[in-house]
Amino acid sequence: MLGGCASTPNNVDNICSIFYEKDDWYEEAEDSRKEWGSPIPVMMAIMHQESRFVARAKPPRKKILGFIPGPRPSDSYGYSQALGSTWKSYKRDAGRYGADRDDFGDAIDFIGWYNYQSYKRSGINRADTYRLYLAYHEGHGGYNRGSYRSKEWLQKVAQKVSRRAASYTAQLATCEEDLQDDGWFFGIF
Repeated sequence: MLGGCASTPNNVDNICSIFYEKDDWYEEAEDSRKEWGSPIPVMMAIMHQESRFVARAKPPRKKILGFIPGPRPSDSYGYSQALGSTWKSYKRDAGRYGADRDDFGDAIDFIGWYNYQSYKRSGINRADTYRLYLAYHEGHGGYNRGSYRSKEWLQKVAQKVSRRAASYTAQLATCEEDLQDDGWFFGIF
């Protein structure tokens, strides 16, 4: 039964479908939005790009001689594809010492926290998905140095993430009121 909790949503292209299917995910994304000020569609678009909502995602192994599985290019892991060192900083800074990279609530909170760091360290508007994704991918030092400028492929990916956030924003506008009303029965006690 617990295995179903970590399953990938059936329709990752529709934020309403994701939140209807995964009961607690909207509330966890809303908690992160409240804590860090990052819009839910922005955080979800970044997560979509990083892991396609796969809990235990890892980067593909490099091939040696074209066919022998070699080492992974990094230790990024989970929904957010956070590096181990960055995850450690998040846990310390946010006081989330028990956080796990393969837990959706922790991962969405991490993305919100990281976007807040991008706002503080790099002056990126918290709704600017394009620049937030560049900083997410390159790190704050790399973003501030402009390392993404020589990576046309990365700029295209950031544009794709930005388009997805816009799509998620339009979709969420059609269902968010219903998602907020979910669980109203327990709210009256």
